[in-house]
Amino acid sequence: MSEYGYPKNSRLLNAAEYTAVFNRNQFKVANRYFLILALQQEDCSPRLGTVIAKKNIATAVQRNRIKRIIRESFRHQKDSLANLDIVVLVRKGTDQLQNNEVSNHLLRLWQDLGKKIS
Repeated sequence: MSEYGYPKNSRLLNAAEYTAVFNRNQFKVANRYFLILALQQEDCSPRLGTVIAKKNIATAVQRNRIKRIIRESFRHQKDSLANLDIVVLVRKGTDQLQNNEVSNHLLRLWQDLGKKIS
């Protein structure tokens, strides 16, 4: 069951970790709905952080839905994203997408990120 979870060692936990990715990002991929910033780290498993502004996605229900989809997508892709700290920023309009559309956009971005780190 633990392989399906989102343990603490898979998360960015504090402001300093987010700031490091924002200030020193080495890889950047984006589309209309998401911006993914990544920073290569030494000797750690991939970690994920999400940023969803209230002004971009108004309701908490929609923000939480999108976060769940991002975490699920990350869980499926994290084997190909070794040693990266990743921040996913959600842009305006993402709440209008269906769940499968959000997943498809994220999948394409994970693939683009994988190509950049290779």
